[in-house]
Amino acid sequence: MDQKSPNWCTRVVSVPAGHPYVKSLGIDGDGVLRPPDPLPDPAEPTRWWPPVVLDASWIRANADTFDVLHVHFGTESLPPGRLAAALDALAEVGRPLVHTVHDLTNPQLTDQAAHEADLALLLARADAVITLTDGAAAEIERRWGRTAVVVPHPAIVAVDAATPRGRPSEAITVGVHLRDLRPGIDGVGAVRTLLAGLDALRDAGVVAVGRVVVNDRVREPAILAEITTLVTGRDDVALEVRARVSDADLEAEVADLDVALLPYRHGTHSGWVELCHDLGVGVVGPVAGQWHRQHPEEFVPLTMGDGASCAAAVVDAVAGGARPGSAERRDLVARRAAARAVERVAVARAHAAVYAGVLAPSGARA
Repeated sequence: MDQKSPNWCTRVVSVPAGHPYVKSLGIDGDGVLRPPDPLPDPAEPTRWWPPVVLDASWIRANADTFDVLHVHFGTESLPPGRLAAALDALAEVGRPLVHTVHDLTNPQLTDQAAHEADLALLLARADAVITLTDGAAAEIERRWGRTAVVVPHPAIVAVDAATPRGRPSEAITVGVHLRDLRPGIDGVGAVRTLLAGLDALRDAGVVAVGRVVVNDRVREPAILAEITTLVTGRDDVALEVRARVSDADLEAEVADLDVALLPYRHGTHSGWVELCHDLGVGVVGPVAGQWHRQHPEEFVPLTMGDGASCAAAVVDAVAGGARPGSAERRDLVARRAAARAVERVAVARAHAAVYAGVLAPSGARA
């Protein structure tokens, strides 16, 4: 397309285009078009993996339909050798590669060898690198000698009048969402920490309850069985095993919390931290990865397995936050939404600038 045309835009094939994070990167008028994901199986319209576009034959056949390939995540679903072949084809057709490093350590995996090999390959081939925090950028520079553009994670929640502000409760509510018990989640350790923290809070005269939420389809049923045993007989903890819920229902669940306890064993960045930020919910958790750097002024660290540490973190988070259902929570959500609106424009412009840089004839590789 003629770049002088008023309808010109940069066509960015994103992997994956359908993920909420990627959908949140653009704004009207930013000059960027992100086509939808080609589906591996049309019978499963919500499944984008393994990514169709990361295939040498697809790239060669479709080279005239895109200007930039931007890989975010999903390479772990590819068979060995396919990523390298796709990147070879990308070089052959003369299209630039942008890679956003979301995961220095992949929370979907236990053995990180394949992920680290993919990451090394992407960072060696990328014309530009993006990541979400200064800490991740420093590690990328140290390990691979690449300079990453730091662009913060945009909002998870589109705040409006219907966005939940939580229901008021006399007791402080501490929740832990264990989702499908993927490898990066320490389900048993997180629940043990929660229970020990509730005991310490009770001993200190603080009225608090816990909420443990788990998907009904998990990767490790034996771990769910152990968690069930841990909470059995506790009248201060509710265990909810339920099917995956809609985004609106999930937001309502989280908004009812005073504090969310992060259950991570390993990982890098966290969409859960962003969800809690948008909903005005305090966050406590272990210091690992880079999630504690996403909103450092709101994150309260704790030591997993230490009840006193957990209790102190919960008290600090509540003191520095806003209780569910309160006017303070309503105002906090509104202030953060206003800041997020400004941030989204900056995020979109930052991405547009990266794309312009890799497409410029004299652009130097970052």
